[in-house]
Formats: sequence, structure tokens, C-alpha cells
Amino acid sequence: MSTDAKVVGYCRACGKALDETTVRSAHGTIYCAEHVPAEPPSPYTTTAAPPPAPNAEVSPGLAFLLGMIPGVGAIYNGQYAKGLVHVVILGLMITILNSGATGGLEPVIGLMLSAFWFYMAFEAYHTARKRRMGHAVDEFSSLVPMRGGSRFPVAPVLLIALGVLFLLHNLDILELRRVMRYWPVALIVLGAYMLYTRVTGAAEANHERR
Repeated sequence: MSTDAKVVGYCRACGKALDETTVRSAHGTIYCAEHVPAEPPSPYTTTAAPPPAPNAEVSPGLAFLLGMIPGVGAIYNGQYAKGLVHVVILGLMITILNSGATGGLEPVIGLMLSAFWFYMAFEAYHTARKRRMGHAVDEFSSLVPMRGGSRFPVAPVLLIALGVLFLLHNLDILELRRVMRYWPVALIVLGAYMLYTRVTGAAEANHERR
């Protein structure tokens, strides 16, 4: 501080004389620049969670083998809710096959059951690879791309739809054999959804680059 400067106060910590250019205020008290306390963080500010670190202990091969056991592959990857959904879906398919209410569609449902069984293993392998490389993995990640405007709850909607169909069949309100003639519609809807998420995801990526 120059000798011509007007003293406006003294530092509470060290007693140094302060002018208008060197005075600092904190908590209603003046300090010098060296002793001014840091402002406490606001309770309303949030800090972003650090990105997940690569985990070399995760084994994609082990995840694939455990994925052959219903729900266990997902549990190995820390996705407990998804593991429960896998068990429910497989249990529902097995129950349908044993109930005799398929109307001669046992081969189709059997193929769906086998395909879903291997899907669990490949999905567990894919998720474990992402975890090993340090990529973010959410609770219901899947091999189907989920990027886009909003995440569609595929598994819950599928369970509800199947439950409604078989309930109506058991109540003799709806003949399941006739409904199952239109099962290719499900493939069309799934393909359209995957195309939509791929297009919207690419559009968002291009927008972020700009």
C-alpha cells in the first residue's frame, strides 16, 4: 500500500493497514488478500459425479458364462433390477409353454425362449466390456440402442402386454391363436424403434459437434 493511499481499515487476522484497493470483505469483516477466508460452498450447488474408472477385475468371459443362468449375469454387473426382469420374463415363457394355452405355438415360444436365454449371456458380456473400459452403465442398459429423446421402458411394457394377452385368452375374451398370427408386427415395431433411436442419436451427436 502506498503512503498516499487512505487507510480504510485493518486486517482482522494480521492487523495490516488496508486501503480501498487491498481491502477484502468476508462474513462482515475486512481482511487482507492473504488472509481472506474462502467462501463456503453453497448447499444448492451440486458437483458432477466423476466418470467411472476402468475396472480390470471385470471379466467379460465370466459375465457371459454367468449370463446363461437367469439373472446372474446382470447381477454380476451390478444390475439387480434387470436381473429380476430377466428371471420374470423367462419364468413367464416357461409357464406359458407348460400351461397349454399357446394354441399350437409352442415352437415359436420355444425359439423365443432360446433366443432370450442367449441374449442374456451376450448382454452380460457386452455390459462387462463397457464396465472394464470405464464406460457408464445404467440399470437397464441393453444391446438395443437407447439413445434418443426419451428412454422407452421396453421390458415393463412387454411384460404388461404379454400378461394382458394371456389373461384375455384365459377368460375366453380373445383367441390367442388369431392374435399370434400378427407377431411379425412386433418385429416391425422393434425395427422402427431401433431406427428411430439410431437416427435421433446421430442427430444429437452432430449437434454436439457443432
